[in-house]
Amino acid sequence: MNKDLSKVRNIGISAHIDSGKTTLTERILFYTKRIHAIHEVRGKDGVGAKMDSMELEKERGITIQSAATYCSWKNISINIIDTPGHVDFTVEVERALRVLDGAILVLCSVGGVQSQSITVNRQMTRYNVPRIAFINKCDRTGANPEKVTRQLREKLDLNAHMLQMPIGLESDLKGMVDLISMKAIYFEGPNGEEIIAKEIPADMQAMAQEKREALLEEVSMFSEELMEAVLEGGDIDEQVIYDAIRKGTLSLQFTPVMMGSAYKNKGVQLLLDAVERYLPCPTDVTNMALDLKDNEKEFEVSNNPDDPLIMLAFKLEDGRYGQLTYIRTYQGKLAKGDTVYNNRTGKKTKIGRLCRMHANEMEEIESCGSGDIVALFGVDCASGDTFTSEEISCSMTSMHIPEPVISLAIIPKDNKAQINMSKALNRFTKEDPTFKSYVDHETGETIISGMGELHLEVYVERMKREYNALVEVGAPQVAYRETISQRAEFNYTHKKQTGGSGQYGRVAGYMEPMEEGEFEFVDSIVGGVIPREFISSCEKGFRKSLEKGSLCGATITGVRCVINDGAYHTVDSSDIAFQLAAIGAFKEGYLKAKPIILEPIMKVAVEGPTEFQGAVMGSINQRRGMIIGTTEEGSYSVVEAEVPLSEMFGYSTVLRSLTQGKAEFTMEFATFKPVPKGVGEQLVKAYQAERKNA
Repeated sequence: MNKDLSKVRNIGISAHIDSGKTTLTERILFYTKRIHAIHEVRGKDGVGAKMDSMELEKERGITIQSAATYCSWKNISINIIDTPGHVDFTVEVERALRVLDGAILVLCSVGGVQSQSITVNRQMTRYNVPRIAFINKCDRTGANPEKVTRQLREKLDLNAHMLQMPIGLESDLKGMVDLISMKAIYFEGPNGEEIIAKEIPADMQAMAQEKREALLEEVSMFSEELMEAVLEGGDIDEQVIYDAIRKGTLSLQFTPVMMGSAYKNKGVQLLLDAVERYLPCPTDVTNMALDLKDNEKEFEVSNNPDDPLIMLAFKLEDGRYGQLTYIRTYQGKLAKGDTVYNNRTGKKTKIGRLCRMHANEMEEIESCGSGDIVALFGVDCASGDTFTSEEISCSMTSMHIPEPVISLAIIPKDNKAQINMSKALNRFTKEDPTFKSYVDHETGETIISGMGELHLEVYVERMKREYNALVEVGAPQVAYRETISQRAEFNYTHKKQTGGSGQYGRVAGYMEPMEEGEFEFVDSIVGGVIPREFISSCEKGFRKSLEKGSLCGATITGVRCVINDGAYHTVDSSDIAFQLAAIGAFKEGYLKAKPIILEPIMKVAVEGPTEFQGAVMGSINQRRGMIIGTTEEGSYSVVEAEVPLSEMFGYSTVLRSLTQGKAEFTMEFATFKPVPKGVGEQLVKAYQAERKNA
């Protein structure tokens, strides 16, 4: 039996930290009867939200890992992924959006569009994900859905319009006016389960009529039928309006705005109706794959269950039951006992167990088909691998993985901790592509790197809790980069004569800076002065040289190496000889090419009362920051700036004392920029001293 894909919704819930995403997911699960009792994120009962299953999540009241669940509403099946709001866990959002068809962008009715909302929206746009905006926390003091809708238009450049009007605000929030059915909707019962539709209060009718007309005018752009109906006047069929909004939403030209208060159990059921009406089913979305047998030519996946199987592993997790691999199927069917093929490794795997996930619980299933999000057990793979049936070889287009910007040295307390630590690192690096670990050969220390202080802090804490790996942590280090600022020639001969055969290789050419990209190797050798089999040896040597620059020992980036001359010896030339010749040539050219140090610059947004704005700006200026803009709304202001990461350590403590604990800040990576001369000299000096002492 092939299931009806038009009745499936794969959605994500994304937002700025503390906008109430997890609380909203809890209510959705309650109303769709997946859970029978409501627990709060920071509830007094100590249970914590269903979707925050990790102990750390319950303690901190934040989501760290995206959790998957599914539920049914009326006649549709919904797969939900609750994603973290904190920028340090941005890869969780990236990989969720990569496999989702639609999303709910949750906003706080007081905070409005905040820095992370902008990031999340940018990620949705990158993967062409249609979205509904849900303005949450309308029961809070200072709630203003109108203002937030305006911000959606101005700050995010979305064509956003309210489909509802609140009846009362702040502590007086009673319900919503539905501008399509023109009814007042109230939520009664202990947990708002009973939905009561009444006439619109008399004092709101004129306003509601005006807003409805403005809405219809906007959405009639997407439907000729609706346009005619509007021009003719009279009653308009609600379905025609729903179809027009759906069309606008799917084409990413319209963003419906819903509102409510998840905490106060208002508006959640209407949001579920909107998910059904306006968000895409799997067949509404075009997904592309690359045909590996045909020179990586793009083709559209079909969603047809009878076609060869294509599915993407988008997330790995080591749960109580061993390694879980979350997959999204794009076409074909998968059943227990089937053999699938990993297109990256070329390995075959037999599927032993198939499960549907509900946060950290699971339900065994026999088979799944196109458009499903399920979990597999015991499959050895990495995040982002494509699995197919044997007759096809393709790869789903990849997702964007940002580079780590901060690193820490971790030292295990004893031998047992050392073994447990390497187990933990092995798992974490497989799970999270933005978390990396390596051993520094000079110092012998294990270095972990990631997206921010909180990101690394969480992983160190998980090492201690989940693996009993007691580690000491060094001071955070900024991930600097080195690059060159001008073109330089090189011509290097590697000669070594020992007993027996010697080593010989000459490599000549030039290096130059690149605008974009990390490294490019160009082979301009003519006349066989370096034999073909040694060209790749030269590239290996250059790539090896990029690992550590000579200024501060950072990775070298933005270099194009061109080889156009060389020489070889029929007996003494070998792979290793040309690798060493290329390393020598790189060193020679690098020093001539005026190398510089680059540092990560962070985009920082500080939000807090306007009275502290001057002090906040002063604290940013002291940190070599550049203020990009300030916005003021009432007594609240936001200062946006670009600040070097090296200056941001310990900023939260400074900000707290400056603003009596009333301001908060978020930051995310923006770009790499050259360091000022004085700072560069200090870094070089410190590196030289470190090498001397080593």
